[in-house]
Amino acid sequence: MRVQTDLIFVFLTNSSIRIERAAASGQQSSDLGLEFGKKILELAFNVIPQILWAIGILLLTRIAINIVGHITRKALIHAQPTVRNFLIQTSEILTLVVGVVAFLNALGIQANSIVAAIGAAGLAIGLALQNTLSHFAAGIMLISLRPFEVGDFIEGAGVSGVVDSIGIFFTTLVTADNVKITVPNGNLFSSTVKNTTAMGTRRVDLSIDIGDRQIEPTINLLLYVVEQHPLVLKDPQPTCEVASIAAKSTVLYLRPWCDAKVYELVRSQVQQQVKEVLNNPLTCVNFRDRLSDSL
Repeated sequence: MRVQTDLIFVFLTNSSIRIERAAASGQQSSDLGLEFGKKILELAFNVIPQILWAIGILLLTRIAINIVGHITRKALIHAQPTVRNFLIQTSEILTLVVGVVAFLNALGIQANSIVAAIGAAGLAIGLALQNTLSHFAAGIMLISLRPFEVGDFIEGAGVSGVVDSIGIFFTTLVTADNVKITVPNGNLFSSTVKNTTAMGTRRVDLSIDIGDRQIEPTINLLLYVVEQHPLVLKDPQPTCEVASIAAKSTVLYLRPWCDAKVYELVRSQVQQQVKEVLNNPLTCVNFRDRLSDSL
């Protein structure tokens, strides 16, 4: 009987120990859960403000770019369009760079780390962006040397048109038929560029075959025709010279001057008038009135 009592006592003792251990284990798990929850809350309270502040910096950067661009436009309102557009783009890009660095700092990424990472990847970036960097350098040179400016009509890199803008990487042209062309700065800088409006005036070179007509009277007639044109300049004076002589033909060089912006118009109209007056010399009498009405 005593043996049974001892066994019961041992059993109850062991059960009590297991219960206490289970309770302790449960308490420990509960403590770990509470500790984990506290860590999560602390992390959330630390990270969420950083993320919100970083987002705020991005929004402020966007606003700052608009403000800087507006201030730069007003400050450079009297500057040449070429320099003005270039400086506006440069100021906006610099503002963006400052904003991105501040954004990364707000996320806990230090600027030193950024510089180190860029330095480590500098060679790879340089090789990958060598064309882009060359266009950037060419844009700097185009702005500095000014072979052309906004509003000039140029021919180069296989295209032609009026310069609409000179950017950091690209130059935009507008063709005579109102087509917008974007040309990399490097292409223009490395090619021969023909600026037809830089000098302000331009000479119209025409080769006129007068057949077997008398040379001196025909030269006087052609000079009279071009001098009556309202867009032909008086200074420099138009010239007409003999280019070549054959048995049954004589070729003259007729060279009036005009404003560079109306070159194509003057060239077309003078050719038409020369053709008409050679066919019928009497028509030159009313040329001036007809031209004034058509312009």
